[in-house]
Amino acid sequence: MSLQGTLKDFGIGDILQLIGQQQKTGTLQLRSKEQEVRVGFKDGHIIKAESVTRKRKDLIGAMLVRSELITETQLEAALETQRRTLKRLGDVLVSSQALTAERFQAMMQLQATETIYRLFTWKDGTYEFIQEPVEPDAEAIHPLRAETVLMEGFRMVDEWPVIRKRIHRDDLTFERLKSLPPPRPGDEGGELGTIGTAERRVYEEISPGRDLRKLVDVCCLGEFETCKALHNLVKGEYVRAVHPEGVRAPAPGDERLLARLGGSVGRVVATMVVLAALALVVSRSAWASPEGSAATSFTDPAAQRHVSEAQRVRIAAALEVFRLERGELPERLDSLVQAGLLEAEELSYPWREEYYYRRIAARQYVLLPPLR
Repeated sequence: MSLQGTLKDFGIGDILQLIGQQQKTGTLQLRSKEQEVRVGFKDGHIIKAESVTRKRKDLIGAMLVRSELITETQLEAALETQRRTLKRLGDVLVSSQALTAERFQAMMQLQATETIYRLFTWKDGTYEFIQEPVEPDAEAIHPLRAETVLMEGFRMVDEWPVIRKRIHRDDLTFERLKSLPPPRPGDEGGELGTIGTAERRVYEEISPGRDLRKLVDVCCLGEFETCKALHNLVKGEYVRAVHPEGVRAPAPGDERLLARLGGSVGRVVATMVVLAALALVVSRSAWASPEGSAATSFTDPAAQRHVSEAQRVRIAAALEVFRLERGELPERLDSLVQAGLLEAEELSYPWREEYYYRRIAARQYVLLPPLR
């Protein structure tokens, strides 16, 4: 399989989906400005990810020091031993009992996943997939399903704007306001606005002088999960964000159109706005609309992707109308047909299978081209 081009024409989500679907083995090389990342696949699973241009602060040894799992002195001693013995850094640290093998493995996994998920923020760049044998490194990560990474990456992209409204500066510090409620069985969190395992972990690490950057380091959850946990803690008024001296906190604003409009009148107006947007999308992409059961078929993958992008906008607009009218998103896409917002053919056009849809919260969802 020859796969190369630019990320503007073929996004990281499309690339991961294609490699995962076809269960390919090889190396995906991505370049953007001064950054270069290589991702190794085996049978469609990600088994390694490394930044060729990784800065010193992002090296595993520096990560361990910043997370306060080892000291700078321990790292220097381990690097010296590594130079003399040519052993792997992880083996040296574990044999010296600086940290456990399990902890080192977890940090290697975190480093790899952070490298992968940052790819979803790339706006441009080039990619090339080379089919070749790929074997896991000695300090290998646990294999990651491409489809799982794909859905998680799009979830992050979707939730970041909401999180950044509250957690918007790296130099924010935080102050506890009240105790967290007792944990309940199965209460692991995972959604915006909930208190789960990650929130409790971050809450315990909050202390005077620790800013957002330090909390990301010591919590070992990754940047997104740490910021999301802080968002939930601030929203629940368990902690408050403290701005640096001389920096004015932004005035609290409404996050949603419905919140600004309010009431039943606001819902009607907002619905009309979305319907107007939907009509505009339909008129601009009418050439890509299915005509009953005799919809035009596209065999060219590039044409399919182009048409699919327009169709996903139509489905997203219909989902928003459904949410405004019903108060929450549907469990299944065919509810849009029952509500008269879309035709049945539009749930799969221009593909044979239906789009992948999953509701992850009352107002959040994942919408992707067919995964199978």
